[in-house]
Amino acid sequence: MFDPILLKTLLVVAETHSFTRAAQQLGLSQPTVSQQMSKLEKAAGRSLIVRDTREVRLTDNGDAMAGFARTILAAHAAAESYFSGSAMKGRLRFGAADDLAITQLPRILRHFRQLYPQINLELTVNQSGPLRRRLEAGHLDLIFIKQSAGDETESTRVARDSMVWVGQEKMTIEEGAPVPLIAYQGPSLSRQMAIEALEAAGRTWRITCNTRDVNGVLAAVRAGMGVAVFPQALIPADLVKVSNRFTLPELGDVDYVLMANPAAAQDSVEALKSAIVSRGVSRAA
Repeated sequence: MFDPILLKTLLVVAETHSFTRAAQQLGLSQPTVSQQMSKLEKAAGRSLIVRDTREVRLTDNGDAMAGFARTILAAHAAAESYFSGSAMKGRLRFGAADDLAITQLPRILRHFRQLYPQINLELTVNQSGPLRRRLEAGHLDLIFIKQSAGDETESTRVARDSMVWVGQEKMTIEEGAPVPLIAYQGPSLSRQMAIEALEAAGRTWRITCNTRDVNGVLAAVRAGMGVAVFPQALIPADLVKVSNRFTLPELGDVDYVLMANPAAAQDSVEALKSAIVSRGVSRAA
């Protein structure tokens, strides 16, 4: 059992990179913060913090403990809220880009529903563009989508990733032949990035598969029908990056962002945003 007080202190130390600033924020003395971190390290049996003359930072084990700390403290808060009669209730309409379904997102949503059983979570899976339009029309409360890096639309950035060309390991493209392109039906950010990059590089191309969802993209790539544009962090284990092999042009970066409807119930929106931000974006195991 890890003491929630010690876990909270760890998160503040991780945020401030300083025992002194953490102590000020928590209303404690600096020696008390140091003692609490020593107790947590003893309980974990691992070194959690590295301290030098400039700052305090977490070790790899410290990063792992911070992730557990967020989950544990969220569960404590949810239990306290539930049994005090002030548990969050109501409806939360959440939209997610379909390729994010192959990340840890399903696990995050399952955990969220366990923490907040009185919130009626409704999930819509679609392309980023349609989800953004539905949010703007007031039909969704929160969306998790991709957008071009540097887009100044008000949002919470979860991570930045590179878009790359992906293919089946043994596929080939004959020299001088049009690039066989597997793409979402338009309008689509990845389709637009692919076509603009190929045309700017003077490469000819042909669409070998038009599809509406990520499963169609992956099925066509696995069948060796062509190459697709995919976020580098989300490449499935059985596919490979082929940008260099076929001398394909650079594509640029995208941001994974959360956008909220200001008219939605902010307590439930902020709770789900925090759950996603704390876990980040990574491919499902």
